[in-house]
Amino acid sequence: MNSDFMREAIRVAIESVRNGGGPFGAVIVRGDTIVGRGANQVTTGNDPTAHAEILAIRNACQNLNTFLLIDCDLYASCEPCPMCLGAIYWARIKRVFYVSTRSDAAEAGFDDDLIYRELAMPPEARALTVEQAMREEALTVFAEWKAKPDRVRY
Repeated sequence: MNSDFMREAIRVAIESVRNGGGPFGAVIVRGDTIVGRGANQVTTGNDPTAHAEILAIRNACQNLNTFLLIDCDLYASCEPCPMCLGAIYWARIKRVFYVSTRSDAAEAGFDDDLIYRELAMPPEARALTVEQAMREEALTVFAEWKAKPDRVRY
């Protein structure tokens, strides 16, 4: 863990608050270089997916011209929410360092822990209703994907 990178994630979060955004910041590092930054823009951009970690991943991927961040670390001002954690796994980020916990976020009015609790439940017990439909019809999409000789695996 590099304290300078962690301080930068905190600085990005503070700047976000001062500019009307949410209190979250993240940086992505490869080696000794910051390759991506993100600050929470949920309310400023009317985008519930515009979390700091997601935006930092997008920024790093654009800067490095890749969708895989295998050799990168993520520094975040707060423990990543389940959505961000999913994106971190998809990007194949090597390590995550964070400062504040999801409990700290809940005390500030951000209940990420609600989603963590929901995900631990069986689907039929969750507050969100989710139904499967038309599976046989949709399986043709996967069949076409599997048959595509130039597909890019991720």
